[in-house]
Amino acid sequence: MTTMDRNDLAASVHAHAHLTGEFLLRSGAISHEYFDKYRFEADPELLRAIALALVPMVPDGTEVLAGLELGGVPLAVMLSQLTGIPTAFVRKQAKPYGTRRLAEGSDVDGKRVLVIEDVVTSGGQVVLSTADLRAAGAEVEYALCVIDRQAGGPEALAEAGVVLRPLFTMAELKAAAG
Repeated sequence: MTTMDRNDLAASVHAHAHLTGEFLLRSGAISHEYFDKYRFEADPELLRAIALALVPMVPDGTEVLAGLELGGVPLAVMLSQLTGIPTAFVRKQAKPYGTRRLAEGSDVDGKRVLVIEDVVTSGGQVVLSTADLRAAGAEVEYALCVIDRQAGGPEALAEAGVVLRPLFTMAELKAAAG
């Protein structure tokens, strides 16, 4: 598969995932439009195209890709396949059985970890997961996402010492759909 032009990729993400109606967001806000990440993550060609576009955004020195439950996991796995960087799967909370670990898969202790998320609105879950990863010994300076809803996420992450690198903003997706 060849790399998709950025505008074509944005138009494809919009066409596959943009929904209208009334949606309650994780942040508690109500939105009349929604990007259903599962629609672009479930399409193997589109998921690969997104991951290919994310590859150059991975900071040098990244040792582990941390996919956040649930939407960040397929992105991190595909990105891992393309970069050769190991993956950790980050739960919202550790299970009370098995390994009882918050981050499963690759060890994050003492590693430069890149957080992978699908859609960022307020940044709340990325901030919480970053704090959890840091408590487990990870060095987290950056997060990647496919869509920044432009609702305060980058600012909230900056306050937590994390730079958000979005593939697309909501405005870019709307312009591409145009």
